[in-house]
Amino acid sequence: MRRFNGVRATALAAVVLGTCLTAAPAAQAHDRRPPLGLDHCTAGACHFDVPTGDYDVTVRLGGETASSTDISGETRRSLLPETAVAAGRHVTRTFTVNVRTPEGEPTGPDGTPGLDLVIGGSAPALADIRVTPARHTRQLFLIGDSTVCDQPAAPYTGWGQQLPRFLRRGVAVANYADSGESTVTYLQNPQLWDTVQPLIRPGDLVLIQLAHNDKTTDGPTYRANLETLVAGAREKGGRPVLVTPIVRRWFNADGTLNNDTALLVNGLGVNHPEVIRSVAAAEDVPLIDLTAETKTLVESLGVEGSKALYLYDEKKDNTHTSAYGATVYAGLVRDQLLAQHLVPRGTVRVE
Repeated sequence: MRRFNGVRATALAAVVLGTCLTAAPAAQAHDRRPPLGLDHCTAGACHFDVPTGDYDVTVRLGGETASSTDISGETRRSLLPETAVAAGRHVTRTFTVNVRTPEGEPTGPDGTPGLDLVIGGSAPALADIRVTPARHTRQLFLIGDSTVCDQPAAPYTGWGQQLPRFLRRGVAVANYADSGESTVTYLQNPQLWDTVQPLIRPGDLVLIQLAHNDKTTDGPTYRANLETLVAGAREKGGRPVLVTPIVRRWFNADGTLNNDTALLVNGLGVNHPEVIRSVAAAEDVPLIDLTAETKTLVESLGVEGSKALYLYDEKKDNTHTSAYGATVYAGLVRDQLLAQHLVPRGTVRVE
């Protein structure tokens, strides 16, 4: 939806848009427009005038010389990891994109209508592209804060922004995480939960990671808010998944993260990860324990090695992740989606 300017000036090997795009959402896919052509692409980006909805994208990569191509789109979402192709060869890759308004954070600017893709990589070569309204797609909603959201500007990157690169056609990431939100504000703001809940369809996943901004939320309120989100997802036939928050990079002198700041215990003594684990057990909700997993990883990397995961070098920020860190953490989520059989194996890309 955002039209990208200033993309890397590497010419596309060839672009063929061999599909018909609908003038209506995916449910009305029979109403088709004429095929779109090369005039919808530039030397590094493509724009498709489509309405909001989920779209399947099939790309054919490669050319006469060796190439290496990645694809991003909308608000800095990573949609396809860099893919190397030998000279004279081609490979086909697929993914599904959620097109929505606003295109990034729910309380952010609308952006421009349509689907925008950026063709990047060290030696990009796009030989063919096909965009069609998605059918039989499972939506994967993300409810969270700034550590999850589609961040509008570098170097900030939420792990939800990187999650699409780990998924193939058939699962669309609908990232409704929003900077600065707590369980309290997410439920109160009509742009957030009141907007998301009606969009949930039977079988959709709803991943919920809210804790970083619940600094003044008492224990009973925090628990009740999580229960409300769980019940609301189930009311629509969705499958809620509780996610404990990523750790803050806050080391003790002995090199551990065993302190309230790192492990998201607020000033009232509310241990957010423990409450989330308790609600998951009581409500029989799948749990992705990112607190435990990111703690183990950050401690294993140590004080220096873990800086690259966060924005310490750029911003002295030990809470928000770099693009690299967000990708690593999104990979942990991908692993748990697979391990707990939350998405079909065939829809997951293992890099």
